[in-house]
Amino acid sequence: MARKPLDYEELNENVKKVQYAVRGELYLRASELQKEGKKIIFTNVGNPHALGQKPLTFPRQVVALCQAPFLLDDPNVGLMFPADAIARAKHYLALAPGGLGAYSDSRGIPGVRKEVAEFIERRDGYPSDPELIYLTDGASKGVMQMLNALIRNERDGILVPVPQYPLYSAAISLFGGSLVPYYLEEEANWGLDFVNIRQSVAEARSRGITVRAMVIINPGNPTGQCLSEANIKELLQFCYQENLALLADEVYQQNIYQDQRPFISARKVLFDMGPPLSREVQLVSFHTVSKGYWGECGQRGGYFEMTNLPPKTVDEIYKVASIALSPNVPGQIFMGVMVNPPKPGDISYPKFVTESKAILESLRRRARMMTDGFNSCRNVVCNFTEGAMYSFPQIRLPPRAIEAAKRAGKAPDVFYCLKLLEATGISTVPGSGFGQKEGGVPPEDDHPSCGGRLPGHHV
Repeated sequence: MARKPLDYEELNENVKKVQYAVRGELYLRASELQKEGKKIIFTNVGNPHALGQKPLTFPRQVVALCQAPFLLDDPNVGLMFPADAIARAKHYLALAPGGLGAYSDSRGIPGVRKEVAEFIERRDGYPSDPELIYLTDGASKGVMQMLNALIRNERDGILVPVPQYPLYSAAISLFGGSLVPYYLEEEANWGLDFVNIRQSVAEARSRGITVRAMVIINPGNPTGQCLSEANIKELLQFCYQENLALLADEVYQQNIYQDQRPFISARKVLFDMGPPLSREVQLVSFHTVSKGYWGECGQRGGYFEMTNLPPKTVDEIYKVASIALSPNVPGQIFMGVMVNPPKPGDISYPKFVTESKAILESLRRRARMMTDGFNSCRNVVCNFTEGAMYSFPQIRLPPRAIEAAKRAGKAPDVFYCLKLLEATGISTVPGSGFGQKEGGVPPEDDHPSCGGRLPGHHV
């Protein structure tokens, strides 16, 4: 019998090449153990609410009223919701006349895009054009849209930091491009080595690869480092010299756990540098409601902003966005509230500040707790998690463990992580899943448990 179109052998080869470690073998085994009744601490993906983080009250109130606008007609609505949440819900419903059940503009609700532009201007000190801001179903959709626009064939390469968030390797494979790795320096707190980066570009070009763009993840995922202003200047100068577009993944910009290197956007540094770079370097920046003290991963709200892209290119990106008709509208409302939160004097402001501050302070404590816990283990070293939501320890396995992994037909790090999962219930991602060369943050209440289980298993 002839093969059918959707038989495995007949599938698009690019689909079969895709690997996504944070939902891979370890995650599937953890899910099986959870079904069997074992308590699993999922640290394989940044999913704050699944790990016990409570949602902020004000945005949930606003979206609840937008989802059920008939509540606004109830004479007792003021007894259930604060006046500023009611006013904000009416504001967004006015921006979306069809309500949350109707498609929006394919780029997102114009009024919300204007709020994003105002947020960016407050953050960076430079005006932002709402017409160059597209709302998306989380930052991931925006990243995939831009990679799809950049990759023309298998000879187009994208420079990606390694260890890297597997979205990039997966999407590059899916679109038929080539990943060009540049390795972060673990001994220098996951710093950038531009000699290494230039060597990566030269090696790729020697193989006939046209390197078209560079990805930065700041703060780092999964490595947790924060880039300094000097780092970003050097990156932008490099992109200018090498004629590369810069994709700036800045989704963890609220997650900063030290005071020496506050977040600074690539866009701000670019404009601070002035011409010719500020007029020439093509930059696309990404943000989301999924991280920070919001943690609203399931709401799928995000945006990307385009800088120095020609109008015809923007038109093409709009065309492709139109294929999906509309980003989800509730996610757009969450984005609007994130970039335009309660202000001093608003009824909800004190509670909003109290809730958000408590979450960030808890995350800061957890960053220190995880780093100290890892470094207390024999043959484990871990850089301090300066930002984002992840620690990336180096574990030196003894020869007998490596031999046992070989006998089991597993990579040593995968073998170790599987054994850790079985023994402790901690679900992790092996370093090889992030492309790391050889040799996430659970709830605060579970950190002592993690810290206690890890040394015991590691011994």
